[in-house]
Amino acid sequence: MSDTGLSRFLGGSPAQVLLRLVFLSFVVGIVLSALNLDPLDLVNMAVEFVERLWNMGFHAIGRLGGYLLIGAIVVVPIWLVIRIMSMGRSR
Repeated sequence: MSDTGLSRFLGGSPAQVLLRLVFLSFVVGIVLSALNLDPLDLVNMAVEFVERLWNMGFHAIGRLGGYLLIGAIVVVPIWLVIRIMSMGRSR
């Protein structure tokens, strides 16, 4: 019973799956070696990519905050003057 459950989970008998994994690992190792890629380099590249995306996201938020601040310097005083002037007319 557990062997069929294990086989169903693995997608075949454990021996066949192990043989396929060994073969695929060998082929991928040859390809990576031919491309002069190290698995740790691939991990480092992926981590650096995520860090760049993270930093770009916060940089974009910082730029939006700067635009908001620049706009508020102009808009808020104008709005305040208009509100004060409209208070005088409503009395």
